[in-house]
Amino acid sequence: RLLRQALSHAVKLGLLVRNVAEAVAAPRPKRVEMSTLSPTEVQRFLEVAQETPYYSLFHTALYTGMRRGELLALRWKDVDLDMATLSVVRSIYRRSGGDFTIREPKTQRSRRLIALSPSLALVLREHQAERQSRSTMIGKTIPELVFSHLDGSPLDPSTVSHAFGKVIKKARLPSVRFHDLRHTHATLMMKQGIHPKIVSERLGHSTVAMTLDLYSHVVPGLQEQAALRFDEGLQREVGAVGTGKGANEFG
Repeated sequence: RLLRQALSHAVKLGLLVRNVAEAVAAPRPKRVEMSTLSPTEVQRFLEVAQETPYYSLFHTALYTGMRRGELLALRWKDVDLDMATLSVVRSIYRRSGGDFTIREPKTQRSRRLIALSPSLALVLREHQAERQSRSTMIGKTIPELVFSHLDGSPLDPSTVSHAFGKVIKKARLPSVRFHDLRHTHATLMMKQGIHPKIVSERLGHSTVAMTLDLYSHVVPGLQEQAALRFDEGLQREVGAVGTGKGANEFG
């Protein structure tokens, strides 16, 4: 698709007379089986993670659905603990040479404001106090990044994923990736009846359709709940109207 777009641009510029990519049917991507943690598995994971230096990072990932790169580029100036919100405005990327760079997210929708739950706001406040205390002890100011080494340098994404894998193994949970914390956040929110548009906005998806397509495995259950609520709601409304009529007719 990228090649087709590039060649189409070349045709417009007069560099080519024909876009040969238009003669090729793009292969359909295979649907990957999505792995998520159940509520009880989430609790077990957090209990074990609390014994590691990455607890606040893992907790934030689970409770916001942020990508790993977004978490590692998050600054304290992007977090408003009084208003219980954080702004996703940057992400960390690995360069071809192996080092890292921090820049704006690739898409506009990835720039977003995420509301924090009270429990997550408390975790981040405690994390901030602990970081401030450790920095004061060595005569330095608190690092700009929320999740970083004590000297302020960014955490290596692969190191974070490795630490995550060790927690999963120690907690004796099904094999999942760090990115599956994002899927877990979205799946649990949708199962709790949160509107897909809100879930889409929290994840930074380009469209609600993308969210629904990714989490289509949750949709059948949501439809059953919706049908049941419609039935119950309609019966309540009819019952209320009937009761009102009876009261009017017989005083």
